[in-house]
Amino acid sequence: MNQHDEHNQLSAKEEKPNHAHGQSAGAKNPAGKVEPASSHSDHAAMRHGSTAGMSGGGDHGQMMYRESLWASFVNLLLGVWLIASPPTLGYGGSLALSDYASGALIIALSAFAFLPRFNAYARWAICFVGIWLMFAPLVFWTSSAAAYLNDSLVGALVVAFAVLVTMMPGMDMSVMNKGADIPPGWSYNPSTWLQRAPIILLATVGFLASRYMAAYQLGHITTVWDPFFGDGTRRVLTSDVSKMFPISDAGLGAVSYLIEILMGFMGDRARWRTMPWMVTFFGILVVPLGTVSVVLIILQPLSVGAWCFLCLLAGAAMLMMVPATLDEVAAMIQFMIQAKREGKPMWRTFWLGGTVEGERDERLTPFDWSRPFSSMTLPWITSNWNLLVSIGLGLWLLFAPAVLGTIGKASDSDRLTGALVVTFTAIAAAEVGRPVRYLNILFGAWLVVAPLLVAGYTPAGFVNGIVVGFAVIILSFPLGKVRGRYGSWDRYIR
Repeated sequence: MNQHDEHNQLSAKEEKPNHAHGQSAGAKNPAGKVEPASSHSDHAAMRHGSTAGMSGGGDHGQMMYRESLWASFVNLLLGVWLIASPPTLGYGGSLALSDYASGALIIALSAFAFLPRFNAYARWAICFVGIWLMFAPLVFWTSSAAAYLNDSLVGALVVAFAVLVTMMPGMDMSVMNKGADIPPGWSYNPSTWLQRAPIILLATVGFLASRYMAAYQLGHITTVWDPFFGDGTRRVLTSDVSKMFPISDAGLGAVSYLIEILMGFMGDRARWRTMPWMVTFFGILVVPLGTVSVVLIILQPLSVGAWCFLCLLAGAAMLMMVPATLDEVAAMIQFMIQAKREGKPMWRTFWLGGTVEGERDERLTPFDWSRPFSSMTLPWITSNWNLLVSIGLGLWLLFAPAVLGTIGKASDSDRLTGALVVTFTAIAAAEVGRPVRYLNILFGAWLVVAPLLVAGYTPAGFVNGIVVGFAVIILSFPLGKVRGRYGSWDRYIR
């Protein structure tokens, strides 16, 4: 008889009811002490990974419910504050009506959250109300700086107290306390707190820059600061390109960065397998949307004819976030592929997570300093020198037309290609993003032929395009040593 069979027989003996006196007797625990039947049933539910806590059953569910009560009470108070905000801060109109309705909704949902049966659903609903509060000042183009700040802060706090400060509602505790900390075949955990810390810090930089620019677009301040490009920031923020959006484009960026900050705090150190849905949405918010926004920001001279320092600062923060996010997304994809091969229900695994065999390092703490600084070491620099040079060439192309006198379509071509080279090379800096560098072969080829097809090149610009083009092509090939640390992903990054 193996250990698993012995465990099942022991469980069956412990859970068998005793009807000798018409009642269920207590069961003996392994130490021989009789436990109350109710307590024993809770232990049995916990032993079999029950997640009935969403409806009030199970030790883990009851614990999660009890620990969420104080946070729900805080949200109730935030709802009261939101209703009192318009007369207190002196703003009215559509935003005031929105805040009255949102405050009342938060109060009602917080009251429902005190009921075990509705706790998880009410808290998620409160989270979506908080997200709306972040957008509301932009949708209604509020002229009140206090109202904008108030809704942004209350929205972020409501989300935090609903799903971040306490355990996220609806989590399957059975997958959090067992399984691998480190993805199979990997040498580190992509979800530790200090792995996420640089992303959160970069998102904070982007948020502050975007929030300042949004204040100018909404009319809360009359001037905007730019230390390098004169009135370039003002021209960009008031351009026809910015006015194409129905809301402040800088404010939209600020909301995106704020959501990224909040999502950076979500989940535990193994969220690559316990929260695939969250990692997916976080990856979508950072990688594809971030890449598009970065390209648009870098192309300011092409579309507006001016540079914006704060826009470039926010874009640089987003660009550095992309490679820092890719490894966790890769671990999640690898886990979902493995789950499908094992025949696990994909929909449930995507929303509730699962387990996978692998290394569980009990010494692993949230403060694992090794990974965040791995890209600052000499081995990383020497093995990725070609990518660093490619980024330098892309940046040179952004300023080359002004230096070399290139004009017209030739100038636009160099700047567009340079922006694309910088963006996709930065993505390739993440080891799981290595294949992206091959796109630079296409950009390099265009640089070589562009002087022959496009008017506006000076002799110096003609030579520059051909030389830089061939250099970008050569540097796109794997000239450095690729360190295999991604298990079955290795074959895709060579």
